[in-house]
Amino acid sequence: MKKVLLLNGNPKQSSFTHSLSSEYQQQAEKSATVRRFNLSEMDFDSNLACGYDEIQALEACLSDFIEALVWAEHIVIITPVWWGGLPAKLKGLFDRSLLPGTAFSYQNDSASVVQLLTGKTARVILTMDAPQEFTEQQSRPVLEQLSLYTLEFCGINKAEVTLFGSVILSDESQRKSWLEEVQTLGMNIS
Repeated sequence: MKKVLLLNGNPKQSSFTHSLSSEYQQQAEKSATVRRFNLSEMDFDSNLACGYDEIQALEACLSDFIEALVWAEHIVIITPVWWGGLPAKLKGLFDRSLLPGTAFSYQNDSASVVQLLTGKTARVILTMDAPQEFTEQQSRPVLEQLSLYTLEFCGINKAEVTLFGSVILSDESQRKSWLEEVQTLGMNIS
């Protein structure tokens, strides 16, 4: 069975990304082992206060997340786009958990990076309130940061991407269609 880390990256307890995550998980668990993290339930200091100059003690949820990240073969991140970027707490999760020695290391005290999370695949599902015709434009900086400069930097394969918008203008029929699309993705894990 494939090992999947599923991250609901919305800091709100009740959200459409929560529903998407639940639908994905329900389908994926038919053929994979899924470890799910809901950002809203994770209690940690999102500030990497000293950068990499000092070791900052990890909260239990961060230790669990790091362990699941190393364990996983496929990583699924479902998150909203807020103000053209990731929610601050989600960025903080990556700052605190993608650490040297776990996600990457520097080679011979130089800027050369050794990627430590190689061989993993990823899917990023973004929701946004931008109208459908602007979803690609609005998601571009988020995908550059999340897929290229975060996941790929650590060795994870370039993420497959799914975009949903406008959530705020969507009706029940549109949301049902998006939930069905996520169910299909969960059934067909790549």
